[in-house]
Amino acid sequence: MDTRLFDQQVGDLASSLGDATRRGIYIAVREAAEPVTASQIAELFAIHANVARHHLDRLVDDGYLQVSHRRRPGKRGPGAGRPAKHYEVTQKEVSLQFPARRYDLLSELLARMVERLAPESAATIAEEVGRDYGRELAAQIGFPEDAGFETAVQAVVRAMTGVGFGTEAHADERRLVTRFCPFGEAAANHPDIVCRLDQGIVTGLLEKVDSTDRPVVTPHPTPEEACITDV
Repeated sequence: MDTRLFDQQVGDLASSLGDATRRGIYIAVREAAEPVTASQIAELFAIHANVARHHLDRLVDDGYLQVSHRRRPGKRGPGAGRPAKHYEVTQKEVSLQFPARRYDLLSELLARMVERLAPESAATIAEEVGRDYGRELAAQIGFPEDAGFETAVQAVVRAMTGVGFGTEAHADERRLVTRFCPFGEAAANHPDIVCRLDQGIVTGLLEKVDSTDRPVVTPHPTPEEACITDV
């Protein structure tokens, strides 16, 4: 790969997706079943509509999203108003192959290292590290305190999405479904460590709302399948 092109791509990614909220918004739009509006993003991430619109338009300017205009159902004829602005992903490639491989390799080697250093307590250590990180993440993003379970779960989804997980909530089933894990193949190769790390992160986040529930992660059998977290 041409080094100048590589540096440019890294710079583009850092400016566009370096912000955790914007990265989470991009993933949310990418995983949505249909194009979304700024109002939907604002509600999902608990931010002002103007802030959501700013992030969305920045992603459009940088080529990661595109805009389509759709009229709301039932709005026809004169006076129907301006078509709603919807956002959807473009075909622009987000991940750079070389860095992505390095991160996968790093995750894999770190998991192996933990297994060798502490074979009897590797899973426990991983969960403790994840729990500490979850607490830090909750403090950084201003996690809602004393919220109901559904609000807490949606906050967990936003936080996990912001750090690279493709997670959705099924509050009625008290379940989180993660269809994309940033740890890549390391999660499939070392589920006892990586999934306990994920479990710790969710636990640390939920502690902020005084939840006494302990999440339990069921690893995905293959990288293509979803990882289930029951709360």
